[in-house]
Amino acid sequence: MTTEPKITTAQAITPELRQWIVDQAEAGFAAPVILQSMIDSGWREDTAAQAMETTLRSHLGLQQQQQPVTTAAQPQMPEGVTVPAPALDDAPLYIDVGDRQVHVLQVMTSPRVVVFGNLLSDAECEALIADAAPRMKRSLTVAIKTGGEEVNADRTSDGMFFSRGETPVVQTLERRIAQLVSWPVVNGEGLQVLHYRAGAEYKPHYDYFDPSEPGTPTILKRGGQRVATLVIYLNEPTRGGGTVFPDINLTVAPKRGNAVFFSYDRPHPATRTLHGGTPVIEGEKWIATKWLREREFI
Repeated sequence: MTTEPKITTAQAITPELRQWIVDQAEAGFAAPVILQSMIDSGWREDTAAQAMETTLRSHLGLQQQQQPVTTAAQPQMPEGVTVPAPALDDAPLYIDVGDRQVHVLQVMTSPRVVVFGNLLSDAECEALIADAAPRMKRSLTVAIKTGGEEVNADRTSDGMFFSRGETPVVQTLERRIAQLVSWPVVNGEGLQVLHYRAGAEYKPHYDYFDPSEPGTPTILKRGGQRVATLVIYLNEPTRGGGTVFPDINLTVAPKRGNAVFFSYDRPHPATRTLHGGTPVIEGEKWIATKWLREREFI
């Protein structure tokens, strides 16, 4: 890969940068590789993604008479959408969600990853575990080929779903999440509770639905794409069980009552939201996961 043009003060998308992107694509480099090279060289992710999207779309449109990019070396970058966003402009230590002061413990801008503390009390965590425990079954994942559900060898946990607003604690938590990230309650999937025993894990994956899979159109009918995830820790394993983000070398420790939030504005690896649950080494782990959709989830 050749060296890209120098960055201007305002990080302008110059003709030289556009030509460099075209040269890399024509040399066979995949879009995520080109994007990461730009980010590693100091380009802001939003500027790099915009430059990639507009340049490749224009260049390939001329070559393919405005047809979408379909080759493996030059995939089309999906359009970005509005995503849930905590109010962090003033770098607050706490966010008031009405009945609770949620702590802001760690903030990453690109990708947007936020670690929150004090989202749930110990009693609320225990109540969710107690209500979920009798209904636990081997966890399923979305079957991207059909739009249904299936057992996945990468996910070795037990799980269940609460329907939206099913219990008083679920109602309270959903209201807090809506306030915390400025997103309607109705745009959330039902709360999922997962139980990981010693040795259990969830290997790194993306939460969005792959547009290239045949089952995705069926899934999207229920509320559009997933655009954000909140993983809430209901207990504390003795060792292991963190949430890992391999692309950004980040691991979040599973502290009871805390949560990690991350958003993704397009179904593409460029969001760098690859994540997983590391193996529980000792003890057990209980978490609750809330996925947020573009529109009302039905």
